Amino acid sequence: MADYLQVSTATATREEAEALARSAVRARFAGSAQIIGPVGSAFWHLGEFGTGEEWQLLLKTSAERYPLLEAHLLEKHPWDNPEIVAVPIVAGSQACLSWLREATSDKENG
Repeated sequence: MADYLQVSTATATREEAEALARSAVRARFAGSAQIIGPVGSAFWHLGEFGTGEEWQLLLKTSAERYPLLEAHLLEKHPWDNPEIVAVPIVAGSQACLSWLREATSDKENG
C-alpha cells in the first residue's frame, strides 16, 4: 500500500461536507480536505437508477491513519452507507509529503 492516500466521499450539502472536513482534519485523521461542488452524479441505489447533485469531499491522509479516518467518516456521515474510497498518492513533492506526515501524526504519541 502507498504511504499516502487521497480519500473521497460525498454529501448532499456543502454544510455536511464542511462538518466532515473540519472534524476529520481537527482530529488529525486527515491533513487537509477540499470541498468541490456541487457536482452532478449518476448512480444505482437500492436497485434504481438515479441522478442528483452532491458535494465531493477529498481528504489527504497517511496509510497508517486511514482506518481511523474511515471509521470517523462512517460514524459522522449523514448517510447510512456512504461511498468512501481511497486512491494511492504515488508521487508528490517531498515538502508536501513531509507536511502530510506531520499533519496526520498522532501528536500525543509522537
